Amino acid sequence: MQSLAMIENWPVPTAAAAVVTSDGTLLGSHGPTAHRFPLASVTKPLAAYAALVAYEEGAVELDEPAGPEGSTVRHLLAHTSGLAFDEHRVTAPPGTRRLYSNAGFEVLGDHIAKATDIPFPEYVRQAVLEPLGMTSTALDGSPAKDGVSTVDDLVRFAAEVQAPRLLDPRTVLEAQTVVHPGLKGVLPGYGHQNPNDWGLGFEIRDSKSPHWTGLSSSPATFGHFGQSGTFLWIDPAAGAACVALTDRAFGPWAAEVWTPFTDAVLAELGASR
Repeated sequence: MQSLAMIENWPVPTAAAAVVTSDGTLLGSHGPTAHRFPLASVTKPLAAYAALVAYEEGAVELDEPAGPEGSTVRHLLAHTSGLAFDEHRVTAPPGTRRLYSNAGFEVLGDHIAKATDIPFPEYVRQAVLEPLGMTSTALDGSPAKDGVSTVDDLVRFAAEVQAPRLLDPRTVLEAQTVVHPGLKGVLPGYGHQNPNDWGLGFEIRDSKSPHWTGLSSSPATFGHFGQSGTFLWIDPAAGAACVALTDRAFGPWAAEVWTPFTDAVLAELGASR
């Protein structure tokens, strides 16, 4: 795909990108796709997927208590537990506000580790990384932000999410469906959004503006971006997913280049149909 070459003009030391379709076909890649990059918050979808495996295995229930009083596993996955961004401090009653929370994902990891008697990084490896052949990916530390991976590995994950083998497709559909619709909140780096829609570990584009995906991205687009200059989106309307990893911290440069890049990828996908 010619559009992927746009990453060469990004103001970053290193970048790699790829597009994979819903049937697992790699449509194109560009840059060092085997290079290991810090994922920052693109770690969260991997952690969430492992949490959903734990749910399907019967180790946890989505609506069982977890985190602050009144909060559940579902609340933690959807950033509605009331926990603060990076502190284990309650700032709102569960289910009332969309408070993006690294602390919530850390509580979630601890909850699953206790339920399964397996350290959460090891559970992620056994539940998600190993079955998908993601041999260059590791999550050693916070399930909110400490993952390291490659474009090659995240293409495998993006293919899985589009055509699930590790999970029941109905579970993945629920993960990409808004939890607690209508809640306001801040999308880090993009300001207040009303509503600030989120699924189970995946951010949902809907009508958010501004946003890190494309102007032509469908409202059903879901995924995540990270403060290390990384993103993964899946656009069901386009029947494809895109991964882009860099080694420059998120900032105005990303907001300037990511949206036209995504629009170019989607235009090329549309032209190839």
